[in-house]
Amino acid sequence: MTSPLEDTESVTATPGARPAGAVDRQKSRSRAYWQALLQYGGSVVVLFLLFKFLPAKAVWAALRALPPMLWIAAIGIYLGGHCVGIVKWRLMVNTAGAGLSTRQAARCYFAGLFGSLFLPSLIGGDLVRAALAMKLGKSKAAVLLGSFLDRGIDLAALAVLAASGAMLVPRALNERSRTILGALGAVALVAVIVGAALVVLIPVKRFGFRIRRRLLRLRAAARSMVRRPQVMLAALALALIAQTIFILLNSRLAAVCGLALAFRVWLFAWPLAKLSAALPITQGGIGVREAALAALLLPFGAPAALSVAAGLAWEAIVISGALVAGALSLLLGQSDRA
Repeated sequence: MTSPLEDTESVTATPGARPAGAVDRQKSRSRAYWQALLQYGGSVVVLFLLFKFLPAKAVWAALRALPPMLWIAAIGIYLGGHCVGIVKWRLMVNTAGAGLSTRQAARCYFAGLFGSLFLPSLIGGDLVRAALAMKLGKSKAAVLLGSFLDRGIDLAALAVLAASGAMLVPRALNERSRTILGALGAVALVAVIVGAALVVLIPVKRFGFRIRRRLLRLRAAARSMVRRPQVMLAALALALIAQTIFILLNSRLAAVCGLALAFRVWLFAWPLAKLSAALPITQGGIGVREAALAALLLPFGAPAALSVAAGLAWEAIVISGALVAGALSLLLGQSDRA
């Protein structure tokens, strides 16, 4: 007669049975596969609809007007704007206690920029960046908190720029809509501050030891940032500088494509189009951003075909810059190991 323990062992050793962990990993990979397939499919569908209802010849003619040297210069300026982003992100995570060097911060940031090619919305690359930073930094809680606040500041900067553009362009929005847009920017900034305050004030004694230890680390990182409010203002200023560089670059590309609009119009439309890319329905916002940009510029007399051409030119710069960033991250990683 066999004991219950022996019966259990015989069951667990049944040929063909897979451990629960392997099943969970298989389900996770399958879910990620279908999610990526839907997002790439969404981009294809949106682009197909744009070209179906727009004169494709006009779009391609506008893109062919861009000289090769302008492409190279645009990629350099694009990466230069993200260098400002590196300074901002490192400032945030190090204030929380991550302890990343400039070289490590650049490696993580460029890896995240490359990862944004394969992950959806504005925050997809943030996951790659944070994952690598948690391996290199001194505190995982500091990386998570600093990265979260950094993204919040980026969104607040986009809202501030869009609100500024709305104030400068009388036909863009009525008085009530301009007030709402400005309030949204303020709410985004306040939400970041309130989130940090909640981390500080949450009663950690009610949780178990493991969760309590993590919350205490997160609280220590939050307190480090709360004691230095000037860091938040400096980060917001850097975010505004970086986004303004991108707006100027996009307006220049559009002008060469034949779409000449005042800078205040781009100041209003471009941040809102970029925010639309946060919707996780297409791969990296491709297609959604172009459709939103065409709709936002239409009241200002911009032909939809030229708006889409300008958006596609920007997408080409983003993809090229991400590929260069991935190569730079790889080189920095190999240099560190050497």
